[in-house]
Amino acid sequence: MTGGFSYRLLRPYARFTRMEPYKNWSREELIARLQQLDPHHDRPRPGQHQHQQRKQFDFSAYPKRKIALKFTYNGIHYGGMEFQKDPVLPTVEGVLFDALVHTKLVDREGGLDGCGWQRCGRTDKGVSAGGQVVSLWVRSSSAATKAPVVEDNSATPEGQSEPPPDTPEDAPGLEGDFGLLSDFDEPPTNGSMPTKPPPQPASNDDNAAYVYKLNHILPPTIRILAWSPVADDFSARHSCRWRHYKYFFSPRGLDLAAMADAAARLVGEHDFRNLCKIDPGKQLTTFTRRILHASIDPVDPARAASDPAALYVFNLRGNAFLYNMVRHIMAVLLLVGTRLERPSVMSALLNADPARPLPPFRAGEPAPPLVASKPEYIIADPLPLMLWECGYDAGALAWRVDPARTDGAGDAAKSPLRGMMCAHERAVLGAALEEHFLKAAEAHHVPPKPYFPVGAEGVEPLSPGAMMSLPLGGGMVKRAATYVPLLERKRMLTPEEVNERYRLGRGAKRLERRAAAAAAVPADDDADE
Repeated sequence: MTGGFSYRLLRPYARFTRMEPYKNWSREELIARLQQLDPHHDRPRPGQHQHQQRKQFDFSAYPKRKIALKFTYNGIHYGGMEFQKDPVLPTVEGVLFDALVHTKLVDREGGLDGCGWQRCGRTDKGVSAGGQVVSLWVRSSSAATKAPVVEDNSATPEGQSEPPPDTPEDAPGLEGDFGLLSDFDEPPTNGSMPTKPPPQPASNDDNAAYVYKLNHILPPTIRILAWSPVADDFSARHSCRWRHYKYFFSPRGLDLAAMADAAARLVGEHDFRNLCKIDPGKQLTTFTRRILHASIDPVDPARAASDPAALYVFNLRGNAFLYNMVRHIMAVLLLVGTRLERPSVMSALLNADPARPLPPFRAGEPAPPLVASKPEYIIADPLPLMLWECGYDAGALAWRVDPARTDGAGDAAKSPLRGMMCAHERAVLGAALEEHFLKAAEAHHVPPKPYFPVGAEGVEPLSPGAMMSLPLGGGMVKRAATYVPLLERKRMLTPEEVNERYRLGRGAKRLERRAAAAAAVPADDDADE
């Protein structure tokens, strides 16, 4: 050190001076110089030879067992439930399958087909699930399951290498850009499929900690809740008897009694062609589905009794659902809630089959008009929609969590609750922040005039030219100065016209390939949703 100056300060700059002669060298000249400076460049790097000779994991050396997994996921982070080859956003199935591969429960080479993968329901991009179920074969280490397992995929078309007859060959839902928007809401159930009771798990099975193992790998937006051993013929899809959807919404500006009236008209067996999106690739000709329950309920009844802003939920349970059917129904319910539409509009939209006209819903009400094709309207936002529960025969499943340790140590760490409670707390705090942002803005800006529900006490009357915010769910609205009643709007093509255009146009070759595949695969009585 001279004069209080350290030459160490110049060391970072010295390498630039040494590199100056190589500035204009070509790539080949630089490689040759590196080889000259490193006489041992042709030797394998440490661990390289050993890595190449590392023994591959042999799945065939282990027996298999069939299980079901019950899990939740936040759909806002995913491009849908169903696996896609090149997704814009990751899919739930893709992420879950990668976790199963990482834990060596399934073989990546076999893919979803190789493990007999079956899902209960397919959800759209942005749609969440609180009780989704998949069934599959996984590797087992239990001595009680050493007998070889013969898998029979003849009853599970989704486990075949060829595409099933009811699925387009190169896309899970609609073709092209529409395939990235959403998948089918739900496949239909197969009520005739018997379900055997699950086998008892072996006590010495070291693979039983599925919940902890998978949650340790999965992102926090997907959580395994429980698992169950299942019979060999169990199918998460075909053994399902019903599915329960929930759609959450704010009651602000809505007539809840009118919405409940419209929802009650859904119960029973109806033609839902006007309350779904037609996918010509499916070539559906039947749109009849059975709704077991439909109601408008407070999320927290105790809070709703004192807080007019407390959230409500639309509960819908049925044996099968069409493409985007739930969001179509919710869009109509929201319009009924504003009183721009009467509850009877739901009966009119369900009265789509001239061969089976609907009678009046109740005494004193006229018979609904025939609506043979769907009027144009925007469907509800996917954010508040959740597949809440999948129903199966009693005894078909025996849900389990990871076995507790005898010393009690680490039990809390294995449960997903701690992390989920933290995520919930952060969401609540985020909502509190947004609420205070709104309060800060209201100190300087006048809130918009409330126009809904139309004619309610304390609500501004609709004046000509007034801009309305038509609710679409999830905090989304459509701004409009005029409103055209649903039954007076332009009608879309009938399903028969949509199917014919597809058959005569771009879908002709695809339908030929599907027919050939269907001839090679045993017929599936659950092909049409």
